[in-house]
Amino acid sequence: MNDIKQTLGFIGIGLMGQPMTLRLLAAGYPINVWNRTTEKLATVTQAGANPCASIAELVTQSDIILLCLADTQSVEAIVKQHIIPLGNQHKLLIDLSSTHPDSTRQLAELLFQSCAMDWVDAPVSGGVTGATQGTLAIMAGGKEKSIQIARELLAPLYSQLTHMGDVGSGQVTKVCNQMIVSCNVLVIAEMIALAEKSGVDASKIATALAGGFADSKPLQIVAPEMASGSFTPVKWRVKTLLKDLHMATDLASTQSTAIPMSALAAQLMQLHGSHGFLEQDPSTLIKLYSDKK
Repeated sequence: MNDIKQTLGFIGIGLMGQPMTLRLLAAGYPINVWNRTTEKLATVTQAGANPCASIAELVTQSDIILLCLADTQSVEAIVKQHIIPLGNQHKLLIDLSSTHPDSTRQLAELLFQSCAMDWVDAPVSGGVTGATQGTLAIMAGGKEKSIQIARELLAPLYSQLTHMGDVGSGQVTKVCNQMIVSCNVLVIAEMIALAEKSGVDASKIATALAGGFADSKPLQIVAPEMASGSFTPVKWRVKTLLKDLHMATDLASTQSTAIPMSALAAQLMQLHGSHGFLEQDPSTLIKLYSDKK
């Protein structure tokens, strides 16, 4: 494939899909787009993307299909109902969503058996900021030839893309990533609350810890937000971390291994979400420990 001449089809123009599509457009790729909520297409269509009236139209008119969807169920529905009937050996599917590794393997096998179309699972880490700046970390699974296509095609989006192994290995790696992120954010929330109640100016915590062993991107992003009580705009969602923690506990169960820290994180995240915060930014986790408005 000569990637720059390939037409892309991007399904899922949300918090992450929009900045990724904009960067791919800026790199010169022709892109067809579809989103369940058509109003979210305005920004990318103004930048040159071609809006499709249906997924079938997008798949028919595109060489490489990119998915950036909310969950495993959404990916499964679109693949089974719309991509398999129209796919062929000359097309490639790249799934940027965070989905269950077992489902990914099963869907990839079904896609290949049905229409000889390859699959790359390429979940990302870095949030909206990383997608906007093109500094995402991408963990990919799939055949070497398809990974190479993805590596070149997705170059405008990442600072690092690592081939982790066969299809599904990218999703396993993303689960590992989210275990660390989720536990980190929860500890940051309880730490900020403790600092405040101990009379420390919590707004200085991120600066004070920068460069030390406790430093992290989540610390630098969410600690100031937690300290100030500023929870908008929403850059990622509590329900996303909760979904990934559920996948972690399920994966651990199938592999007969213990993940007590992540299991506790899942319980705390579930508790927070049950209070109406599923659609909110994880910086709101401070509310588990304080009465910030």
